[in-house]
Amino acid sequence: MQHPEPRQKLWQPSGVTLWAIFLGLAVLVGVAFFAGYLPLEERRVVIAAEAKEEEQALPRVETVVVARSDRKSGLVLPGNIQPIEEAPILARADGYIVHRFVDIGDHVKAGQPVAEIEAPELGDQLMQSKAMVEQARAGIDQAQANYQQGKSDMELARLTAERSARLVGKGAVSRQDDDQYQAQYQSKLATLHALEKAIAVQQANLAAAQSGVARLEKMIAYQTVRAPFDGVITLRNVDSGALVNAGSTLLFRIAQVSTLRTYLNVPQNYASSVRPGQEALLTVSNLPGRQFKGTVARSSNSLDPSSRTLLVEVHLPNANNELLPGMYAQVELSSVRADPPLLVPGEALIVRADGAQIAVVRPDHTVHLQKIEPGRDYGDRLEVLRGLNDGDMIVANPGDTAREGMKVEPVPVDAATGTK
Repeated sequence: MQHPEPRQKLWQPSGVTLWAIFLGLAVLVGVAFFAGYLPLEERRVVIAAEAKEEEQALPRVETVVVARSDRKSGLVLPGNIQPIEEAPILARADGYIVHRFVDIGDHVKAGQPVAEIEAPELGDQLMQSKAMVEQARAGIDQAQANYQQGKSDMELARLTAERSARLVGKGAVSRQDDDQYQAQYQSKLATLHALEKAIAVQQANLAAAQSGVARLEKMIAYQTVRAPFDGVITLRNVDSGALVNAGSTLLFRIAQVSTLRTYLNVPQNYASSVRPGQEALLTVSNLPGRQFKGTVARSSNSLDPSSRTLLVEVHLPNANNELLPGMYAQVELSSVRADPPLLVPGEALIVRADGAQIAVVRPDHTVHLQKIEPGRDYGDRLEVLRGLNDGDMIVANPGDTAREGMKVEPVPVDAATGTK
């Protein structure tokens, strides 16, 4: 009889084995704890220390050193282009426009006819005046003939009076007759003086008549209206057949455009740097990229009390007629300033209720809000007229955080390149 094979026994760990396994697991957990937790805790401590240090550190601000602007200044001002000469052309004679020779835009020369006026009554008045001249001349001839006759009568009376004076002493002529001869001589002498005055009156009448003729001849010449100077017709106010009155009817307007001028209002800060003969560059929007050279001709030598500006006149050659009167232009005046103003970044300006201020960093790294008087604004830069000194350190972009007395750590920035 076969006996069954005995079953293999399952492995059962002993107590020592179980303890070794437990101990190994504990070691693994401890190693994992120290390998992960401790570095994490150390990093947390470092971060907390850095945060605390950052809280205690001074705020860093970008600073620039105040310096003066360039001695050469390019002042750009607006201006309106105007003709160097402009005048209305009025009628000098009453009548009707027979011919109109020019229209707007036509270029004319000095003395060129621009219109013809018909005034037939002037011809009649001229004939009448010429007749009066002839009448005055005839009056002069008659007065001179009367003078010659009066002179002869006076000479005869003088001889008779002298002869009577000699004979009265000899008793040949009575004293009464001699008195009569002397009185006749004085009468003829007075008549001769009156005839001389009559000649002078007739000569005055002739001069008046000749003056009337000359006036009418000029009036007839005024029937042909002429241009007073070289220029262009900018306005036409009449057509053929229009009735015009002397001295009141505007016929045309003429402008001299070969040379133009523009007026500028220069601020008081730059008034002393503008001189006659100074070069000016002019640009207009309809000719981009083009510059036209002009010259400062004169100034008013006084400031307008309402705007504190100096009126300056700039002359501009316009031989090619590229520029037109009435254009708006930008005029740049280049000048050398004896005392150029201080220049700061535009973002450094603080505008608050107290006015314009700049955050100045003192040597002890404290901030002082300094009131200033701003000058010309270039956009990215600003001129400071008062309040700062050359070499002051200021905050480049203080924003709204700048306050009086705050401690900062300045970080110098190159104002020209914007690099630290």
